Formats: sequence, C-alpha cells, structure tokens
Amino acid sequence: MHEGTHGIVEAQHVHQPKPNLLSRYRKWIFPGFLLLTILAGLIPGQKALLGFDIALVPMLLGGGFITYNTIIATLETRRITAGLLVVIALIGSAYVGEYLAAAVVAFMMIGGEFLEEITLEKTRNAVRELVRLVPETALVLRAGQWVEVSVEVVRPGDRVLVKPGQRIPVDGRVIAGNAAVNQATLTGESMPVDKGPGDPVFVGTLNESGALEITAEKVGEETALGRIIQVVYEAQERKGPTQRVADRFAAYFTPLILLICAVVWFVTQDLMRVMAVLVIACPCALVLATPTGVVAAVGNAARRGVMIKGGAVLELAGRINTLLLDKTGTLTLGRPEVVEITAFGSATADQVVTVAAAAEERSEHPIARAIMNRARTERASWDSADEFVQVFGMGVQASVTGHLVRVGNRRLLELGNLTNAADGQQFLEEQERSGRTALLVARGSEILGGIAVADTVRPDAAEAVRRIKKAGISQVIMLTGDNPATAQAIASQVGIDEVRANLLPEDKLKVVADLKAQGQVVAMVGDGVNDAPALMTADVGIAMGAAGTDVAVESAGIALMGDDLNTLSEIFSLSRRTLGIIYQNIWVFAVAVNAIGITLASSGWLSPIGAAVVHNVASVFVVLNSARLLTYRSDRALALRG
Repeated sequence: MHEGTHGIVEAQHVHQPKPNLLSRYRKWIFPGFLLLTILAGLIPGQKALLGFDIALVPMLLGGGFITYNTIIATLETRRITAGLLVVIALIGSAYVGEYLAAAVVAFMMIGGEFLEEITLEKTRNAVRELVRLVPETALVLRAGQWVEVSVEVVRPGDRVLVKPGQRIPVDGRVIAGNAAVNQATLTGESMPVDKGPGDPVFVGTLNESGALEITAEKVGEETALGRIIQVVYEAQERKGPTQRVADRFAAYFTPLILLICAVVWFVTQDLMRVMAVLVIACPCALVLATPTGVVAAVGNAARRGVMIKGGAVLELAGRINTLLLDKTGTLTLGRPEVVEITAFGSATADQVVTVAAAAEERSEHPIARAIMNRARTERASWDSADEFVQVFGMGVQASVTGHLVRVGNRRLLELGNLTNAADGQQFLEEQERSGRTALLVARGSEILGGIAVADTVRPDAAEAVRRIKKAGISQVIMLTGDNPATAQAIASQVGIDEVRANLLPEDKLKVVADLKAQGQVVAMVGDGVNDAPALMTADVGIAMGAAGTDVAVESAGIALMGDDLNTLSEIFSLSRRTLGIIYQNIWVFAVAVNAIGITLASSGWLSPIGAAVVHNVASVFVVLNSARLLTYRSDRALALRG
C-alpha cells in the first residue's frame, strides 16, 4: 500500500496470451508464505526448537520488500514518501525485539496491497472488455484473394471483408455490400444501424447480417475505440483539483506525523505507542481516495461509449450548473430538408434551385446538403462554380459562369442595392415565424427567390432536457446562428427557456466567457467542428457524435461517441456521484479513521499490529467504495434495464 499503488490502470497490449495456472495464482505466493511463517511464529516453543524466532523470516522478507520499494519511490520522486513511515515503524519494532509485530505490519501492508489489486481488477476489466471487442484477425484483399491476417498488420487503404456475425476490425467506409451493424458497444445505440456504400463503420461493432467490404481509414490507436481505451489509460494522469490537494497533503503529512511521534515519545517514553502511530498514520487511504474513484468512473463511462479525459474534467463535470446546447446536430438531427421554394419577380422555382445548387455544391454545411438533395431529386442541372467562399454568419458565395451568386440569411439584405429586397424581407419574416430557417438566393444584384429549410428536432430532445435539469443543471441555454424566431420555436418544443440566436462562432465564445465571468461553471455541447473554439473555452466541452470526428476528440473534455442526448444527464449524474464517493473516501476512510487511529495509538489503546489492521482495512474500503462507480447507473439507465 505504498506509492506503487498509484498505477491503477496498467498498460496492456490488445491481445494477450491466456495465463497458465502458475501465472494466475503467483501473486498469492508471497503474501501466502508470509502468513504461514507468521502463524508458525505463534507456535509455542518454536524458538527453542529452531534456535531462532521464526518471525524473523517474514519480518526480513516482508520488511525488505517494503523498504526496497520505498527507497526506489523516494529516489524517483525526490521527496519524502508516505512509505517512509512504515519503514521507520518496521525498524523500530525490530529494535525493541517485537519481531512478530514487525512481521505482521509487513504482512498487512503487502496483503493490503494484494487485496487492493484484486479489487481493482474490476476497474481494469472495464478497459479489457473494450479491448476484447477488437478482432484478432481480419480478411484483407491481397493480390486478388481474401487473406486472413493479424489485425496488427492492417493499414489504412486496405480493403477488408466483414462477414455476418463478425466484428469490424478497423474504422473505415463501406465500399460494397449492405448490412445491419450493432454499434451499441461504441455509441450506445440499442438498435442495429443499416450500413451501405459510403457509410462509416467503426472497430469493435458487430455485423449482424449481410457482408461488407470496407476501405480501412484508421487502425489501432487511431480508431474511435482505440481513442476511448487511450483516454481511460491516461485518466489518472490528468489530475483534478481534489487529487492535487491530496497529493500535496500527503507530501507534508510525513513530517507532521514524525513530529507527533516525537511528542508521543517525549510524553510517554513508550516506543510501542510511537510505532503504532507510525503504522496507523500512513496516508494510503488518502492517496487512493481520488484516483480510484476517477478511474472507476471513467471506466464506467467508457463502456457506454463516452470518453472522459481524466480527473480534472470529471470533477468539473460534477460541478456544472450551466449547460449550453448548440442547436444544429445537437438538439436537432442536423439533417434539414427543403420544405418550401419561392421565386421572386420573373424568376422560376427551378432557377432558384439550380442557382442555389451551383453555389452550395462545395459546402459541407447540413443546409447545403439539403439543397443539393432537393436539386438532385428534381433532376436539376447546374454549372459548377469557378470560385467558392464560405461567408461565416451569412452563408456562401460563388462565381458561376461569370456571375456572383450568393445564398444566405437576412444578413444578405444588409449588403444593399439588391432588387426584390422587399419580397425577400417578407419571405424571411413568414418563414421565421413558422420556425424555419430561411435563405435568400441572389445572382448579381437580383434576389431570385427564397428557400425555406426545416431541421427535425430529435425525438428524445425534450425528455433529455428534462433529465438534464433533474440531474442538477440549473441553467440550460440554446445557442444558434439562426434567427430568434426560428430558435425560439425549437426551444419551445424541447423545454428550453433561454435562447441566444444570430450567433457567429466568435459570439458563442463571448457567451461562454461572459457566463464564466459571472462565476458559472459552464459546459458546452456541440458537434466538435464548428463549435470547437467554444468547446475548448468552456469549463467542460462535450462533443456529440464524436465516433468519426477527430476535432471533437481533441477539442472536447468529454466526447459522446453516439448521438443519444439522454447520455448527458447520465454523465452529469455519474460525475456528481463520483465527487460524492471521493469526498466519502477522503473524510471518512482517510481523515476520520487516521485521526481516531492516531488518538488511540497515542493513548496506548492500539498496538502496532492493531494499527496495521485498521490502516489496511481503511484503504481496502476506499477501493471497494470507489469500485461501486463501475456499476453505477442513473435512474434512466436503471429504468431502461428494467
């Protein structure tokens, strides 16, 4: 139970050989041998029979092991470690001839660490379950033949075949075939998703029916699942405020305890009391209090397709009181459709569509895709643009056959000197009152007409917002670049009272900064691309649908691999529960037990052996308490399971 127990999530390869019987139980051998020799030391007359006290054997072996590890830890960290207290206690007990007491102290320290190791296996299993999702082999096209190779040799660009019942070995894109793919392990979606040519697929997901040919795009650590595993590995390194305070306290704790021991010796002249204080005072429970809770919670989230980047993010998420929700792609499905086309003057609806399609063809915005889908549905033909520019906050502009074409919102009217401006203004007002996004299509100085686009609110958005508020978020605000009327219509549907509309990317940054300046702890939820600056500025950035988005993983502190809004309330509940568990660990099992134990040891009520038992029981309870987070579920999750 020394500094070595900090390494809770150990590095591991994706594929490991199955352990044999000896390797499976070898960790039991050393503490088991110490226990047997200690029991032998209790046999009457064994000292006279052997010519020496057999308790010397476990004392020297166990004490030597602890002393060696403490010296190494001290040299590596270049500071006084908590393990020094145990070493002094062992030396003191040996000095006064209490070999059996010293042996029991050594055994309890080593045995306590062994029990922690067993308990923490549950935490490591959270990662191992993810690792097991990666197939060991893949069918790859080589010289015109499908060849089964190790997944470790698959490279981006390889063509991979996935048969029914197999797990997908890479992140990639379907180039042939159709199948139903179960993505629950990655995104949390309960129903299989139909995949066909052009659709993305992710490693570890299960092909339930149909065969797919895939072009590999990402392999190994670069895949969505690989990033989740890596985040869990790194979780303990990204320490939160509570953990940093505990670490600093542990550094000052050893000198303080040595001072207390000096006072106890000065007052009582009883070396056994001093030894008992040294044993009980080792702050192992405090050292374990935060990292065990953090890693257990991160492991819990990872199994549900949520990446939480360490203790700092987790602690902040537990304190969030203001949540900012981007509209498009977060509260809505992000798949808008053209619902109305109106031509002005002598123009026709076909002209409006074809001119808009020519300008929007190179844009990746969801509204641009809606316009292109409408144009293709109507079998329209258009000339390709010579130049294309994305005008943030307005729309797009392009040069088409020598004409300047612009497609944008009401900011287009601010350019002035446009014919049919009055028709455009009326169209905008009518559509916005209906909660639609309205765009004007202009060629040269003439506004040809308007296009109304409507996005679909997520079916679970209203329920998700209700649960978010129930989880303790007092203020929920919707952010959007849409006009106030459209924004308010969407907000009313999902139960959000406060809306900030007509926002450019820099305006979202200002909203985040202003709220933080007011003392709010702010979380921002977005798609991780256009919202990346705001995600990075918020106390906690949360990216949705991050399975295929590199920017989301980099810019957000939390990434939801799927698109289920209800996951937000579960993560907030988990974060708050984690803070509660950490505080229980610190104040009950670390501070209170240590304070009571030091008092009892100083007054002679607790022997070194008793102190060792109490000390290790407290540490094990910390680990067991934290392990509860591995199986924690919010009310919604429990209802779904039931």
